[in-house]
Amino acid sequence: MKNLHLILLLAIGILSNKMNGQQQFKWFDETISFEERADLLIEAMTLEEKTAQFLNETPAIPRLGVPEYNWWNESLHGIARNGKATIFPQGIAMGATFNPSLIQEMTTAISNEGRAKYKIAQAMGNRGLYAGLTYWSPNVNIFRDPRWGRGQETYGEDPFLTSKIGVAYVKGLQGNDSKYFKATACAKHFAVHSGPEELRHSFNAVPSKLDLYETYLPAFEALVKKGNVQGVMGAYNAVYGEPACSSEFLLDELLKKQWGFNGYIVSDCGALGDILKGHNKAETAEEAAAMAMKAGVNLNCGWVYKNIQSAIDKKLITEELVDQRLKQLFLIRFKLGFFDKDESNPFNNVTSEVINSEEHKNLARKVAQQSIVLLKNKNNVLPLNKNIKTLYITGPFSSSSNILMANYYGMSANLVTVLEGVTDKVSLGTSLNYRQGVLPFSKNLNPLNWAPKVAGQVEATIVVVGISNEIEGEEVDAIASEHKGDRKDLKLPQSQIDYIKELCEYKKGPIILVIGTGSPVSLEEVEPLVDAVVCMWYPGEQGGNAVADVLFGDVAPSGHLPITFPKNIDQLPAFDDYNMKGRTYKYMTKEPLYPFGFGLSYASSEFSNITSNLNKVKKGEDLSISVDVKNIGSMYFEEVVQAYLVPVNGADYLPIYSLKGFERVQLKVGETKNVHFNLKTEDLKQINLEGEKVWMKGDYKIIISNALPSKRSVDLGSAKPIETIINLK
Repeated sequence: MKNLHLILLLAIGILSNKMNGQQQFKWFDETISFEERADLLIEAMTLEEKTAQFLNETPAIPRLGVPEYNWWNESLHGIARNGKATIFPQGIAMGATFNPSLIQEMTTAISNEGRAKYKIAQAMGNRGLYAGLTYWSPNVNIFRDPRWGRGQETYGEDPFLTSKIGVAYVKGLQGNDSKYFKATACAKHFAVHSGPEELRHSFNAVPSKLDLYETYLPAFEALVKKGNVQGVMGAYNAVYGEPACSSEFLLDELLKKQWGFNGYIVSDCGALGDILKGHNKAETAEEAAAMAMKAGVNLNCGWVYKNIQSAIDKKLITEELVDQRLKQLFLIRFKLGFFDKDESNPFNNVTSEVINSEEHKNLARKVAQQSIVLLKNKNNVLPLNKNIKTLYITGPFSSSSNILMANYYGMSANLVTVLEGVTDKVSLGTSLNYRQGVLPFSKNLNPLNWAPKVAGQVEATIVVVGISNEIEGEEVDAIASEHKGDRKDLKLPQSQIDYIKELCEYKKGPIILVIGTGSPVSLEEVEPLVDAVVCMWYPGEQGGNAVADVLFGDVAPSGHLPITFPKNIDQLPAFDDYNMKGRTYKYMTKEPLYPFGFGLSYASSEFSNITSNLNKVKKGEDLSISVDVKNIGSMYFEEVVQAYLVPVNGADYLPIYSLKGFERVQLKVGETKNVHFNLKTEDLKQINLEGEKVWMKGDYKIIISNALPSKRSVDLGSAKPIETIINLK
């Protein structure tokens, strides 16, 4: 007991000395501005101390009361790589919800878990990798080519949808306090970055000015101007011949001067080394460091900024520039409350009970439910009856937890596979059979396999197939990929295709195909054979429950595709061609397998009474579009109403379609709701060949639908679109 008393006195003494030491430093004075406090701290630092602060793993400065800090953390769809956390659905699934408010609710939960975990990590002295509050998420690159393995991290192919989901993500993560950030988000990868993975360290993207400003930049601009995102990550590739992380055009002219970004810029990991080795734009590490710092990079994930001191000695950069870049880094740490008393920051009130709580698990289930897309439902075979007498679950991913997790994932003890979700859903009297049936990526089937024949003994068969993060993902993570994480074609592995065909040969009841994927899948060979197709994406830890909820009708499917599903790769331009012609729903003229925005449900909607406040619109006027949407089905469901702008006689380079608004609407049986879309002048402007956003006079259609307004969508079961003509004067 005496020894314990001495230890406590010693601890109190150390803490008291620490507090007294902090009190003598003005940068701990909470009554003055963060700007002034950052200036005072940097002024007190030696040059050696300053230059050590530019790598993601920053050392402590004990004499100034500055603790060590590692900037690198991830929160793509939940706190990643840092132990227990709720695993939410992957980014592409978030896009499929078409529900920004739900995504903001989700990232509020993520940042709550992050704050709680940070508090615990600090208490135990863990200040290392993945333990901080500066999250390098979200990925708002455009999924321009479905072969890109990291496209799963994005919100799809459309800049407007990506902007809306991305801004919601940032707002939830960073919080709404007037003084402090709960955590900070980081928009990546800036800019014009979407594969191929194999070429990313040396590739030079040369988009037209039209494509740059119409497709590749809008989401980043929105996150800066509307989301107040505090971090931006520079990409590996070059743009217009200049590495993205040393591009004064991207980082200084666009990001800072035109958009007013005032946060920090971090290099993608190893990207500054690419200035030297991949792009061959510098002869020494000092030159590479100087180029990046002059362009605006504050933080280096990598090694090049170890040479900042040497770059100063060689007069390639000045200490004044170092101070400027360092100040932005310390401002982030001040705004996160790292130098203030715990009680001053309201976000420190979050407790450990939030981590993977029941509330968050339920939220993960809800996001997954709203992301699931029903692509086919022949003769309304879905929903299944919970009292079905005989049911067969099979397929390589039917009992797989890996298919739930995608990439950049956390850890959870609550992973629910499709097999588990269905088992928990059906009657205890149901004869439920399970066989995996086929390995995920094997090239040959087992000739003695009995599994296909079971389909001939049951009332229905659920077969779960897919891709998984072993095949598609980042080049360093997709361990089963032969193409560094990208896909050579869009088909399922041949063994899975053959197995589906065998099941269909023996089937007695309907075959329900459930697909786990982060990207479009070509189903030309099997879609005509199966009775229903359900895309579950990578649905997170509650994916199995969410899939079962949809399959058995507790929840009507309401997800819509955030990306076009082509029939095959023959419909695509070359992967490394960054020209948008022929790509995405905006410019594609070929008929896809499944169009952008498409998604069926167990009920149907009908659009009527479209009106506009103006038929002729002058620059500066707001256009208001109103439409009635009615549930003409026999159960409650949620419809995603979409508004598209279509030029009638415009320039041939304009997008064929442009999504300008969407709203998720809850509809009871027989209920009609009136939906409004308000389009401002900026929404009606077009990008010209010079990359300028201008008012283009002429006739335009405003089309309201629940999928891309095309004959293909209607043939697949979408509601008949409704339209009105407006004239821009």
